[in-house]
Amino acid sequence: MAPYARLVRMLPTLGPVVVAHRTVSCGHRLPRPGLPDDPRARTAVPEPSCPVEITLHALRGRWTTLVVRELLRGPHTFSELAAVLPSLSDKVLAERLRQLVDVGVVRRERFPGWPTVVRYQLTDRGRALEDVLQALWDWGANA
Repeated sequence: MAPYARLVRMLPTLGPVVVAHRTVSCGHRLPRPGLPDDPRARTAVPEPSCPVEITLHALRGRWTTLVVRELLRGPHTFSELAAVLPSLSDKVLAERLRQLVDVGVVRRERFPGWPTVVRYQLTDRGRALEDVLQALWDWGANA
């Protein structure tokens, strides 16, 4: 029977029909959708070097995606971010900004003077998250 698998179906107008399809039996694995042909994609446990894990780590935590969304609109000071996300506490906003700076998604720029002004803006790596967030939105909208 190998390398062909047979499926017999009854079609209402034609009677029994034999449908055959070739199975992969020569050791060649077809790439699975969404997984690149990369050795890191063949792991059985979460690895810190996995690109998906790196992305999820960067976007971890509640409110993180909303902070990134606001920074996609342009640079903001802490108080500007706090004003556009009024339900977000200052403590959590500071944590999320620190987290995003640590992973290289946001650049923190401090200007001298009194009072000190600190501006946050996305790095090139952070701007690349726009397509990731859009894909997450599209996937969730179709759920």
